[in-house]
Amino acid sequence: MTKQEIREAVLDILSDIAPDEDLSELKDDVSFREQMELDSMDFLDIVMELRRRYKVNIPEEEYTALGSMSSTVEYLAPKMAEL
Repeated sequence: MTKQEIREAVLDILSDIAPDEDLSELKDDVSFREQMELDSMDFLDIVMELRRRYKVNIPEEEYTALGSMSSTVEYLAPKMAEL
């Protein structure tokens, strides 16, 4: 997957987890938690959806890499390159 495709996949997951959020104004370099009303369970849902949809396993110690859109895409790019 390209970085743009990964970004779109993450947006799709976010729209499923937080359907009331307006993702059109989401800033790539600002943390998801600052821009959206996500709690820790929502964050775990993101991780679980990445695992379910794309078979990407993210160790708990690496969850901080998923703080913003840009860091998430950078983290996932090598893991999803073959998809």
